[in-house]
Amino acid sequence: MSTIPSADASGTAAPVLSFSPVILSVPGRPVDLQVRVSAPATGTGLAVILLSHGGGPSNNLSSLNGYAPLVNLWAAHGFVVIQPTHLTSRTLSHLVADAAGAPFFWRSRSEDMSHILDRLDVIEKAVPLLCGRIDHTKVAVAGHSFGGFTSSLLLGARVTDPHEGGEVSLFEPRIKAGVLLAAPGRGDVLNGPMADALPVFRTIDFSTMTTPTLVVAGDKDDSRHFTDMGPDWHADPYTLAPGPKTLLSLFGAEHGLGGIAGYDAAETTDENPERVAALARLTAAYLRTQLRPGAPTWQAECEALTTDPDPIGRVESK
Repeated sequence: MSTIPSADASGTAAPVLSFSPVILSVPGRPVDLQVRVSAPATGTGLAVILLSHGGGPSNNLSSLNGYAPLVNLWAAHGFVVIQPTHLTSRTLSHLVADAAGAPFFWRSRSEDMSHILDRLDVIEKAVPLLCGRIDHTKVAVAGHSFGGFTSSLLLGARVTDPHEGGEVSLFEPRIKAGVLLAAPGRGDVLNGPMADALPVFRTIDFSTMTTPTLVVAGDKDDSRHFTDMGPDWHADPYTLAPGPKTLLSLFGAEHGLGGIAGYDAAETTDENPERVAALARLTAAYLRTQLRPGAPTWQAECEALTTDPDPIGRVESK
């Protein structure tokens, strides 16, 4: 266990405890499910954020070892952040290359989160200094890129299985709110080189994604490997899903949203620590208000954004 200095909304150092790996044996999964748990050093009644990683060229960012710039700030804001290593992780590719569902494991990724919730009491007891501090009724999911697709399914979006046919729902009712970070959009506009590699992306239906969700999209995030629709593609989960939904458009942000996947990561094309800190603060405020109705944090952050002479982005809701 390590104590990681982070910062709260006022900039004051807030110690964060990080513990990994917590190992969960899941019947039928080709390797054990490993998770990292990060939490504030103090506090009780803590809400949970399940964080689904994306892909990328680095080995360890697509695992429980990634997303520290976001995780540390969320934990400092009072959340318990649980990060699984999905079967898509580069750290596992040599072990699962021939497993059913390879190489993208789109169904398994969402199922990982339900397995975590099934064993949340086990995880809580396994992490020193955490036992008795989690509110098991306050759970959110967040995901970046492919993790955004994973989170969309947990929040209620549906797909058609490209191999077996038939509609698939992986909706998780224990999850009360979500944050989609640079998530994939609609499937009928896919025409890039990755379109055929991930046919399940073509079938996503956001019309059933009813859980309250904050969609975060960079206005410079042009994912040409999937579509030539431009940055608006990443706003589709907001545009096409029913309310209540909120869209946070980040000015100047590309797919890394300023560098959320890792400190000083080479694949971050738009590194901006100030943007990452602001994004962590805004997403934490949104989730706190969703999970604890009546909390004024989200409204206060939105008001601050509209009065800022140099805002990081804009917010709209429906």
